[in-house]
Amino acid sequence: MIQLQNLTKDYGTLRAVDHINFEINDGEILGFLGPNGAGKTTTLRMITCFLNPNEGNISIGDFNVLQNSEEIKKMIGYLPEHNPLYTDMTVYDYLKFIAQVRNVENFKKRLKEVTAKCGLHGIIEKPINTLSKGYKQRVGIAQAILHNPKILILDEPTSGLDPNQIVEIRNLITELGKEKTLIISSHILQEVQAVCDRIIIINKGKIVADGSTEELKSSFQNKTRLILEIDAKTKEIEEMTNKLKNITLIGSNEKDNGFVQVELEFDSQADRRPEIYDYIKNKKWILREMHRVNISLEDVFRNLTIEGEE
Repeated sequence: MIQLQNLTKDYGTLRAVDHINFEINDGEILGFLGPNGAGKTTTLRMITCFLNPNEGNISIGDFNVLQNSEEIKKMIGYLPEHNPLYTDMTVYDYLKFIAQVRNVENFKKRLKEVTAKCGLHGIIEKPINTLSKGYKQRVGIAQAILHNPKILILDEPTSGLDPNQIVEIRNLITELGKEKTLIISSHILQEVQAVCDRIIIINKGKIVADGSTEELKSSFQNKTRLILEIDAKTKEIEEMTNKLKNITLIGSNEKDNGFVQVELEFDSQADRRPEIYDYIKNKKWILREMHRVNISLEDVFRNLTIEGEE
């Protein structure tokens, strides 16, 4: 089990991580989300012992980062956001170098296992600078698991990849999650939702949500969102929401044909659709469409970060 207790990190007067607490169970795949500058990478660097906290502590089993950093480093594989490859080396030479740094025993046997797991057959003798971004990510993951760590931390593992490469790396991460504890930081919410058991959202250095995708979405189910298409102007829609009270205009898009697509939100305790319909009918507007929108993980993220700040 990984435990973060009252973890705090300052850069001068800037508090990047602000007294956060959470636990990660063995075998769990955790998605660690947050906007840019929220404190994600700083937290991961403290877990991996690259940075020391100003306050608090991190423990993994019987070890903690302040007293047992060398033991913890042996337990963790880490792929930073900017993949630290020596691009003039071949894949084989690079992994051999990592194995020497990590004191990996029986390198040839471990190389065979990692090559098969990461799909590196056919490129093992190629210079890294000749590889595609997808294969470079595979090499980065290979170096992170070469010493067979119990914990694997991946910071933006699919950043910059094309859709096919994203699927390949997602499948690889899913396979690795069957045997290791994983922490994945990503801006691609669909990827996190697809592979993670649990999600933590951090904003301005503080934990603002913790739970499964369904648990996070259910916490916002007290809101109903509607999509409407009406032959009206945005200003007229704003007047409607002001008159009906407690209905929020989330967004609007005026089209060339004179219609506007509108997204509204209101508390789910009362069904406001009849009121909205009656208002539109009295105005003699043409209503082309009205349907309810399911709350997505992106909605939750925006509510807890951008809209929460407002």
